[in-house]
Amino acid sequence: MSFDLLLLTLAAAVRLSTPLILCAMAGLLSERSGIIDIGLEGKMLAAAFAAAATAAVTASAWLALACGIATATAMALVHGYACITQRGNQVVSGVAINLLASGLTIVLGSYWFQQGGQTPLLSAGRFRPIELPGRSLLDPMPVLGPVYRYLVSGHNLIVYLALVSVPLTHWLVHRTRFGLRLRAVGDNPQAVDTAGISVAWLRYRAVLLCGLLTGVAGTYVSIAQNAGFSRDMTAGQGFIALAAMIFGKWRPYPALGACLLFGLLDAVAIRLQGVRVTGIGQVPVQLVQALPYALTVLLLAGFIGKAVAPKASGIPYVKEH
Repeated sequence: MSFDLLLLTLAAAVRLSTPLILCAMAGLLSERSGIIDIGLEGKMLAAAFAAAATAAVTASAWLALACGIATATAMALVHGYACITQRGNQVVSGVAINLLASGLTIVLGSYWFQQGGQTPLLSAGRFRPIELPGRSLLDPMPVLGPVYRYLVSGHNLIVYLALVSVPLTHWLVHRTRFGLRLRAVGDNPQAVDTAGISVAWLRYRAVLLCGLLTGVAGTYVSIAQNAGFSRDMTAGQGFIALAAMIFGKWRPYPALGACLLFGLLDAVAIRLQGVRVTGIGQVPVQLVQALPYALTVLLLAGFIGKAVAPKASGIPYVKEH
């Protein structure tokens, strides 16, 4: 493999891991507060549809991003109301959100655009790649030039936002008063309540942040990574992000590493399609496409060591009188 091809594969891995990173950080914030969220997939899918539909009508990427975030946040509030206010089963609520998003996006897409649940292909209203300053200066350099051209520069804004979200999440969870209270409410909500801090309000804020990040992830999938919405286009990425979060043991940087690993597998899978391997022949496309999902199953089956979730995760809090 040539150096340029290696860099192109790594750059593709970064782009493919972007929605996973955003969703993993979203799930981390929610679960740190004690709210299990397997509805990441549904919120991301709903945001992808809202963003693509808005971009198709208005041709504005920023307005599409706002609508994507608003849609995912609204669904996050539904999840929060069911789990925090009504003390419902958090897994059932997440499954319901996934089913709702999957069905509603197809129905609304068919009704509005008459294209079988898809939106029109977008020529405008998308986030385009950004050329960072200094490329012309670094281009002549033998190694640094290609690294800067392919790996550092040339991504769209949301890719950079996803990478920034990791240190930001780490700082928020481990270096702020809000983060201290968030971790406390996920482990011992009774102690937080005794200190006079509202458990419900802390958890609602975590759920809202989760909605914000999944909204950005969904927007990226439909109007940055792709040029429109197609039915069930997130293809299980919300569940893969959940696996990455567990692999990272509810910590931002290890979760980032897991997301990049999944993204690299996806990028390699794309490169391997149609390639002939000496002694084996052409690699089956289906086998290559299954690699990220197979890794997800292996990780969740217990090949990641002991992963201890927040102690109050999934347990509705009932205030003692």
